[in-house]
Amino acid sequence: MAPSTGTSISGDTDKQIFIGKGDHEAWLTLALGNRHGLVTGATGTGKTVSLQVMAEGFARAGVPVFAADIKGDLSGIAEVGESKDFILQRAKEMGLVFQPDQFSTIFWDVFGEQGHPVRATVSEMGPLLLARLLDLNDVQEGVLNVAFRVADENGLTLLDMKDLRSLLDAIVPKAVKKDEFDPLAEIRASASSFGNVSKATVGTIQRQLLVLENQGGDKFFGEPALELKDFLRTDRDGRGMVNILVADKLMASPRLYATFLLWLLSELFEELPEVGDLPKPKLVFFFDEAHLLFNDAPKALMDKIEQVVRLIRSKGVGVYFVTQNPIDVPDRVLAQLGNRVQHALRAFTPRDQKAVAAAAETFRANPKLDTATAITELGKGEALVSFLEGNGTPAIVQRVMIRPPAARIGPITPEERKVIINASPVKGKYDTAVDSDSAYEMLQQRVAGSAATPAEAGPAGGGFLGTLGGIVGSIFGTNTSRGGLTTGQLIARSVTRSVTNKVVGGIVANVGKQVGGSLGSSIGREIVRGALGGIMKR
Repeated sequence: MAPSTGTSISGDTDKQIFIGKGDHEAWLTLALGNRHGLVTGATGTGKTVSLQVMAEGFARAGVPVFAADIKGDLSGIAEVGESKDFILQRAKEMGLVFQPDQFSTIFWDVFGEQGHPVRATVSEMGPLLLARLLDLNDVQEGVLNVAFRVADENGLTLLDMKDLRSLLDAIVPKAVKKDEFDPLAEIRASASSFGNVSKATVGTIQRQLLVLENQGGDKFFGEPALELKDFLRTDRDGRGMVNILVADKLMASPRLYATFLLWLLSELFEELPEVGDLPKPKLVFFFDEAHLLFNDAPKALMDKIEQVVRLIRSKGVGVYFVTQNPIDVPDRVLAQLGNRVQHALRAFTPRDQKAVAAAAETFRANPKLDTATAITELGKGEALVSFLEGNGTPAIVQRVMIRPPAARIGPITPEERKVIINASPVKGKYDTAVDSDSAYEMLQQRVAGSAATPAEAGPAGGGFLGTLGGIVGSIFGTNTSRGGLTTGQLIARSVTRSVTNKVVGGIVANVGKQVGGSLGSSIGREIVRGALGGIMKR
């Protein structure tokens, strides 16, 4: 395909990204970048370099990028590339004038060690993904759903692990002597109305929570929770920011890694507005080690994954799965991935041979190329590529040499990383954890007899917000006091603090998300909780 007008020294144009060259040039069309993609190949064949080339191209075009860095190699995109002989030679063969470059980068780390901490609240994660994270069976997942419903109906905020632990303890049935007062009787009755909750099942869930905490997963849950707008930044030159999730340590807990990225996708799906097909994506998301997402996933979860992948492109988000074998990705998801980069596969075992055949069959055939044979013969840095053309159909598969990245190939030093983190536009925003009053404190107050009843708490608060809180609370059954404050007062306090720049008409729609970190009641949460994280809507 011939390049469009506006060719830059990097090889890219204002409408396309130059990926590589063989008998023909390979171009990824920006307007079709939200149609998703797949980068596959055996270890050491050049997948990371291909990912970096694509990430650089999108960032250069003003598209923010999110990518997980499994081995640390992708961090080099933040530093100026080196004019090494093999890079200069490859650029010359492709007709490029190599110009070293670097890209504005934000580093993120669930553990907060090599990047800004990434947090979500337990409520945002929801029971479906949390059950997946804890590897719960159907019965245990059902009890977890009961716990979330009880929290919603009783205005209990679920922010961190101790909130969930205290709630699980509170819903366990308790034998009470005659005339003995049980301060949590209302909570237990609410739980029992949804079915039997046994002490043994709750105990199993608690043990799984302990395992997750021992793996460091408790650092992920809490506040301040991640705001997705921080992934959608451009730098002062109009280039897209490259968001890199430091995942080398996270990979020691592969289920946490996969669940976190799946949660992130679901949040993007829920929060971003419908935009249709744009001249370029709003965000491109690279999901490395993608097989972890699909391993042992139950059908309900697979259905949601397929739904999000299919529909999120209308939000302007392109999702690119990176994995070793194309057979790692289920067929119904694979069918959504139009842009393909296939590095070498080795056919040493029957499974390898099946993977080679499957990879060859996914490409649009080229009569001049034996695709299956070529896959096993590709050298390092070579790939078979097929990108969507102007009418949205896959191009004929071509064998190409991937162009060299402009930024550094390989990891950066700890000192370089520290400089980048200190200059980050989100420095200080997420670095210090906040322990807000939530379910743990609220249940302790009930047990201590210090929680005010709705009657003691007084009217719902003055003015419009107080009236609004009373109306919404009466509709959704959430007019529950919290430390002496009613729903209306909490809305007024939270809106004053964190939603001052929003119009009044958006208050209710944003309670579950913007105010949820402080209020956390069921107002809006059952309505807007993530597609993959919410209780199934009635």
